[in-house]
Amino acid sequence: MQFADRLDAIETSAIRELFKLLGKPGIISFAGGFPDPALFDAEGIAQSSAAVLTSNPGPVLQYGATEGFQPLREAISSFMAGKGSTVAPNGLIVTTGSQQALDLIGKTMISPGDKVIVEAPTFLATIQCFRLYGAHIIGAPIDADGVDVDKLEALIEEHKPKLVYLIPSFGNPSGATLSLARRLRILEIAVRTKTLVVEDDPYGELYFDTPPPPSLLALSDGVPGSRDWLAHCGSFSKILSPGLRVGWMIAPPELLAKATMCKQFSDAHTSNLTQAICAHYLTLNRLNPTLAVVRKTYAERARVMAESLRRELGDAIAFNQPQGGMFFWARLTGAHGRPANAAEFAKRAIDKLVAFVPGAPFYAHDPDLATLRLSFATADVVKIEEGIVRLGMALSIE
Repeated sequence: MQFADRLDAIETSAIRELFKLLGKPGIISFAGGFPDPALFDAEGIAQSSAAVLTSNPGPVLQYGATEGFQPLREAISSFMAGKGSTVAPNGLIVTTGSQQALDLIGKTMISPGDKVIVEAPTFLATIQCFRLYGAHIIGAPIDADGVDVDKLEALIEEHKPKLVYLIPSFGNPSGATLSLARRLRILEIAVRTKTLVVEDDPYGELYFDTPPPPSLLALSDGVPGSRDWLAHCGSFSKILSPGLRVGWMIAPPELLAKATMCKQFSDAHTSNLTQAICAHYLTLNRLNPTLAVVRKTYAERARVMAESLRRELGDAIAFNQPQGGMFFWARLTGAHGRPANAAEFAKRAIDKLVAFVPGAPFYAHDPDLATLRLSFATADVVKIEEGIVRLGMALSIE
């Protein structure tokens, strides 16, 4: 078959390919970016499902508006207000997960050859999505405080990108959180250079002790003109359930209109049923208590993972301990002659029945081959301790 040329530069997800190796009995996985299903509020979701199917089932089982189920748009508007963002219900559209929001941005904004700046490293699916539309992707370096704004500004000045994509809070894969000062400066740069900034915020509610700084969206009210150059993508996947496939996109009116038109072509609308379930769930006042449990659980798992890494791998690995989210971003140091290539280390780890994701696929170019991502979200503390012991065994020189 003669497939579209746009597929020539796209490969299947390295993470999805890794999952094929995870069927071995007894394997402990730190590979997936999944929330722990044991922490889902199944009772509350069941209650909402029953309510929307018994009170007035016709509309939720019918076709709906591409922009989204109006009660959910209103509920998301209220949810965002609680996070410091003023968003009218008609200022957002509901998407099939935040992944669709990123795809719609790619469809509406990127022409073949357009330059796009992302963090290095960044969310693998975003790299793949933007490449599918022909983007030339440029990586901006990050540290524990998020993207290096001096270097980002220089890259914007040099390349005049169509857009900049950032995960400011507890990034995937980096776990980094962009500082308040850097957030404000990015908004100022966006206005001055007339550059669209796409803020992806699926993890901001998963803080351990202290919330991250306000989102770029929340801060935009204090930076004149910045709202005109900002798109915000949100999701219920990490805080409620990924199976519901409900996210949203907030953007300037012209971009939102174009994205709505493109969404009509792809799926007509996000499932009315799951939208209605989310909308009803948000009226139950169960989300905050559920999140409190999730935050406490993830914080403990992250603490145990950090202690175990230091104990079992010592100076053979370096990392910054995240303050929220689901991931550790680490780097092999090669100390004492131990392996410094994460892909080779991953193969040895699989032999020891433990899995993680090598870091190279998270770079758009020039990957750091010593890096790796470890997720603490789905393994309990006993499995985390045992899994890190296995990693220590895999890293030892035989």
